[in-house]
Amino acid sequence: MIRKIIRIDEEKCNGCGACATACHEGAIEMINGKAKLTKENYCDGLGDCLPVCPTNAISFEEREAEAYDGNAVIKAKSRKTAQVLPCGCPGTQSKSIKRELNITLPRGIGTVSQLSQWPCQIKLVPINAPYFDGANLLIAADCTAYAYGNFHNEFIRNHITLIGCPKLDDGDYSEKLTQIIKNNDVKSVKIVRMEVPCCSGIEYAAKKAIQESGKFIPWQVVTISTDGKIVE
Repeated sequence: MIRKIIRIDEEKCNGCGACATACHEGAIEMINGKAKLTKENYCDGLGDCLPVCPTNAISFEEREAEAYDGNAVIKAKSRKTAQVLPCGCPGTQSKSIKRELNITLPRGIGTVSQLSQWPCQIKLVPINAPYFDGANLLIAADCTAYAYGNFHNEFIRNHITLIGCPKLDDGDYSEKLTQIIKNNDVKSVKIVRMEVPCCSGIEYAAKKAIQESGKFIPWQVVTISTDGKIVE
């Protein structure tokens, strides 16, 4: 039958998973980091997923599609014995984290996490999120937090944190970082990398993103040695 149904532009999809979470019928799934309409007969054509997409990758179209089957949706929900998000991974949900200041730590706990948002992995973070407004952006190679002991207090504190590993992650971060900086009111960028040569990739991507964003914002690079010291 010809009916109204959603269309997902995979080129625009950033893999945040917000649409899959918003789809109460479970018609959308995350596959290989992209949202896909996997069950046409579960899509009611009402578009709860449209307003949550940060990249406008979802639209309506009229085409030949299976009829909406409400009974099938109900049966599918009843078969679920555990509450699992439609996206399959709660780690893709964006949220801000409020930290209390001057709290007393329980004995045995050395410091309080300064991470103020989730997710923090470059590939998972959405391009548009409220916490980017007025943000001081920290773009860090993920090994730096393990190598440098006071990383949370000296680098993550008062920053929105994005981490990645240019050696192990597929693709180039620069395109996504460009969109984040270009489409949000980012106040500054701090790049923290390891001294090893392969870590130059994250520095290159961040610098390229700042340049291609067309914005003039302050930035700096901090290099951490493998034995946990700041390289002057």
